[in-house]
Amino acid sequence: MDEKTPTGETVTKPLKLARVALNVLALCFALSVLGRGLGESFTVFLKPISENFGWDRAQVVSVYSLSALAGGLASPLIGRLFDYSGPRSVYSLGLLLLGGAFLFAGHAEHLWQFQLSLGLCVGVGIAFIGNVPNSILLGRWFGPRLPTAMAIVYSATGAGVLILLPASQVLIDHLGWRGAYQVFGWGALALLLPLLLLPWRLFSSGSPQIAKRAAEDFIDEGWTLLSAMRHHAFWALFSTFFFTAIGMYAISPQVVAYLIDVGFPPLQSATAWGFSGVVLLFGMLGISWLDGIIGRRPSVLFSYALSIVGIFLLWLLQWYPNIWVLTGFVVCFGSMIGSRGPLLTATAMKIFRGERVGTIYGTISIGSGLGSAFGSWSGGLIHDWSHSYNPLIAFALVAVLLGMIPFLVVPALRR
Repeated sequence: MDEKTPTGETVTKPLKLARVALNVLALCFALSVLGRGLGESFTVFLKPISENFGWDRAQVVSVYSLSALAGGLASPLIGRLFDYSGPRSVYSLGLLLLGGAFLFAGHAEHLWQFQLSLGLCVGVGIAFIGNVPNSILLGRWFGPRLPTAMAIVYSATGAGVLILLPASQVLIDHLGWRGAYQVFGWGALALLLPLLLLPWRLFSSGSPQIAKRAAEDFIDEGWTLLSAMRHHAFWALFSTFFFTAIGMYAISPQVVAYLIDVGFPPLQSATAWGFSGVVLLFGMLGISWLDGIIGRRPSVLFSYALSIVGIFLLWLLQWYPNIWVLTGFVVCFGSMIGSRGPLLTATAMKIFRGERVGTIYGTISIGSGLGSAFGSWSGGLIHDWSHSYNPLIAFALVAVLLGMIPFLVVPALRR
C-alpha cells in the first residue's frame, strides 16, 4: 500500500520505486540484447549470402558498414523524437523497422535490397531501441548512478552476441538464411504487443526523488542543439566517440582472420574472440565502478591505457602466438570495447541537461556511427592495400590515441 501525506497526496514507497527502476533497466537491457544481437548476427549470415549470390567479401561487408553509419546518423532524430513523443513511440518504431527489414531481407535478390533492409533499416531500427533512448530513460530513474546502469545496458552487446549468434547458426542450418531472417522478422513484430502493453506513463515519468534532486541542484540553462554545438565539450565528446570507434572497429571485424593467419586453429580463434562478449561485461562494470572511486577522467584514461596494451599484444602475437598473449589481448582489448560509452553518456547528460538533451546527445552519438562505419571500411581497405596487418594495427593505435586526447586537454572533460 502507498502512504498518504497529511494533505491526502499519495507517496510511492522507495521500495516500489526501486522495483520500477529495475524493471526499466531490465527492459532497456532486453531491447539492447535484441538490437545488438540482431545487428551482429550479420557476421554469421555473411558467408552463406556471399556464396549464394557469388558476391565478393567487400560487397557483402558494405551492408554492415551501412548499418553502423545509418544508426549513427539517425541518433539526433531519435533523441528529438524521444524528447517530444516519449519512449513508447521510439521503441515501437524500432521493432517495426527491424521486423519489416528482416522479412524483406528474407526475399531479397539484389545487393541494393540488402543494403536497404539489413543496412539502412536495421541500422536505424537498432538505434531506435539502443543507447540514445535508453540513456535518456535510465537517466530519469538512476540519476547519479546512470554510469552503472548504462554499463549494464552496454554489456548487452556481449550478451546479444552470445545468445543470437549461435541461434542464428542453428536457424540457418535448419531453415536456411532466408528462413532465419523470416523468423527474426516475425519475432520482432511479435514483441510489439507486449511492448505496447507496458505501463509507459509510469516508466517515462521517472523517479520523483531524482526529479526533485535535479530541480534543486540544477537550473535548466536552456541548451539548444545550436548552442551546444558552440560549446567545446560537444565537439570533444563527438571526436572521442568518432576516433575511438574507428580504432575499435578497424580491428574487431578482422580479429578472427588475423588469429588464424598467425597460426591459431579457426575454432580456437573464433572461440577466443567470442569470449570478448564475456569479459566485456566485467570491463563495463569495472570502469563504471572505478568512476565512483577515482573519478571520471582517471577512469576513462585507464580504459584507454588498457585498450592500447591490448593493441600492442595483438601486434605481438605475430611473433609469440601463444595462449598467454592471446588471453591478454582478449582481456585488455575485448573488455574495453564500449567501456567508455557509459561514462561518455553520463558526461554528456550532465553537461547538456535540459529539455533538448535527447537531441543533443543523439547528435553527439553520430560520431560513434561514423567512426564505426569508417573504421570497418578503412580497416579492410588498408589490409587489402598493404597485404599486412601491421599498417592496420598502427592505424587503430593512432585512432585510439586521438580518441583519448580530449580527456587530456579539454577543460570540461578534465573536471
